[in-house]
Amino acid sequence: MAKINTQHSYPGMHRLSVRTTDEDIERIENGCIRIHSLCEDASSELQRVISVEGRHVSESQTSSFTGRGAMARLSRFVISVRSWATRHMHHEDQRPDSFLERIRGPELIEVSSRQSNIRSFLGIREHPGGVNSKKEEKKEVKEEKKEEKKEEKKEEKKDDKKDDKKKEEKKKEIFVIDPSSNIYYNWLTIIAAPVFYNWCMLVCRACFDELQVDHVKLWLFLDYISDVIYVLDMFVRFRTGFLEQGLLVQDEKKLRDHYTKTLQFKLDVLSLLPTDLAYLKLGLNYPELRFNRLLRISRLFEFFDRTETRTNYPNMFRIGNLVLYILIIIHWNACIYFAISKLIGFGTDSWVYPNVSIPEYGRLSRKYIYSLYWSTLTLTTIGETPPPVKDEEYLFVVIDFLVGVLIFATIVGNVGSMISNMNASRAEFQAKVDSIKQYMHFRKVTKDLEARVIKWFDYLWTNKKTVDEKEVLKNLPDKLKAEIAINVHLDTLKKVRIFQDCEAGLLIELVLKLKPTVFSPGDYICKKGDIGREMYIIKEGKLAVVADDGITQFVVLSDGSYFGEISILNIKGSKSGNRRTANIRSIGYSDLFCLSKDDLMEALTEYPEAKKALEEKGRQILMKDNLIDEEAAKAGADPKDLEEKIERLETALDTLQTRFARLLAEYTSSQQKVKQRLASVETRVKKYGSGTLSTGETEAEKPEEEKKQ
Repeated sequence: MAKINTQHSYPGMHRLSVRTTDEDIERIENGCIRIHSLCEDASSELQRVISVEGRHVSESQTSSFTGRGAMARLSRFVISVRSWATRHMHHEDQRPDSFLERIRGPELIEVSSRQSNIRSFLGIREHPGGVNSKKEEKKEVKEEKKEEKKEEKKEEKKDDKKDDKKKEEKKKEIFVIDPSSNIYYNWLTIIAAPVFYNWCMLVCRACFDELQVDHVKLWLFLDYISDVIYVLDMFVRFRTGFLEQGLLVQDEKKLRDHYTKTLQFKLDVLSLLPTDLAYLKLGLNYPELRFNRLLRISRLFEFFDRTETRTNYPNMFRIGNLVLYILIIIHWNACIYFAISKLIGFGTDSWVYPNVSIPEYGRLSRKYIYSLYWSTLTLTTIGETPPPVKDEEYLFVVIDFLVGVLIFATIVGNVGSMISNMNASRAEFQAKVDSIKQYMHFRKVTKDLEARVIKWFDYLWTNKKTVDEKEVLKNLPDKLKAEIAINVHLDTLKKVRIFQDCEAGLLIELVLKLKPTVFSPGDYICKKGDIGREMYIIKEGKLAVVADDGITQFVVLSDGSYFGEISILNIKGSKSGNRRTANIRSIGYSDLFCLSKDDLMEALTEYPEAKKALEEKGRQILMKDNLIDEEAAKAGADPKDLEEKIERLETALDTLQTRFARLLAEYTSSQQKVKQRLASVETRVKKYGSGTLSTGETEAEKPEEEKKQ
């Protein structure tokens, strides 16, 4: 019996040991953490059971297997192994996770199949708990999917919030001031006021004590108001844009770096240093402590420059600006003179300011006016002043004289150039009139015609029509020229019937080609039978369609009317051709726009469809007036068109001839070179024979080969 029990037990032990070894091999091959832990659990469990059984074997060697409970112990052991296998192995094999199967790879799938084979080999059967485990696994999978969906939603919400923040940041662009805008100019007007106040009043308050002492509260109020404006000006500078690659920079960091790297930033910081805190120690009667506020003078100059470009009277502004500079220099010189007199002592000599103890010279107004009078006489070198006595007085007067000479030269030069600029247009116009008068006098033109010419010039000058548009606009780019011409002339051109439905590009081309002309009373714009080379649009004035006698009026044309548009189109079959069909005469002075035939055809070369449309409109107008010959219109090509084609062919032929001449010249030069080589070869053959020729050829070929190498 014992022998039978041992035989049954050993295979079971052998079977279990095979399982443990197989799982150890799989763990080594695959390196899977899950399988590794599973095998370790299996080996530990089996070792525990075997150790227990081993102790029983050692304690009762044969009695344990031969006793009554041998079969019971063996059955319990098998049941424990089966329950352990179903608890640990079944869950791993039956888990429906396609993602994990994809990750595992073929080796781990073989491991799972091998484990299922081992389980079937052990005789493990599924029990009803496996179905429950499947349901639980499905629930877990569903819950995991739900959690993943929730996490994805949270991430999407976070991304949406980030996008919203980015959009808000884009929307929250900083406020940038364009230096060319009206806001910036208005701010310059504001900041120029405290700068001008400091430059005028600080030196005056520092030199004249009564002015500072009598109005301390007013000066403190104005000083700190100007300081507040100075601080705001720094913020404005931090938000003032500049152009980079033609675009206004709106990046806060770039604006800040651009301003802080300039010299003006340092001067602005110095101008805001609180030097007036020394009032607490020295007292309020020292306004010279605030002289650092004068460093903001660049704002005043910038305001003057911007105003000069914006004003309609730049010459007058330049004169006023020059006078203001001179007055400020005289003002500062007067204050310095009074301060030197106070330092030397009032009334100590004839040069300094008289003794202030005298009531007449003790008043504040007299002190300032006397000093200003002395400063004006000295700087302008007009009149006589008391001579200096002391060395420092001489030195100060010498410096004043030098400054006065510079001021006088500046005044004369600037005022002279300004006056000449103001009268430049008049002088140029008068020169033209004088030259015309001299020509008419030299050619002995009749007095009547001479009077008409002079009246025509007077009309141009009085109505400000002497300006040559092309000369004025020649410095502008083509785009701005076109915009100005459109703004001035486009409405007038649209009044013409044949141009009303044309393309915008063609209208712009034609607008640039309109030429203003002025006709005097009684002038004929065109006469019947003349060849039409221009069309006219009336801008201002009245024209009359008259009979051949020039007196009888048929129709009066006024502003917005036009004529001559049919004659410049060269419409086929027109009975009148390109001839004028009426006499048109100016009643008074008339302003007209002229469009020549050549300019129209030049513009229409790039718009062939527009040309066809214009010709069709002109043909319809002629048909209404019964001025077209339909047979001639259908007859075929116009001989003038044939002439144009012939001209084009001639130009093409000329270009071909020039190219052929170049090729012929190249051919003749190459032919001459070949002849020269043959002649040299013949001479060698005659002298040395054919052998020398072959040797010469080989010698000539060698250097060529060496060059190639």
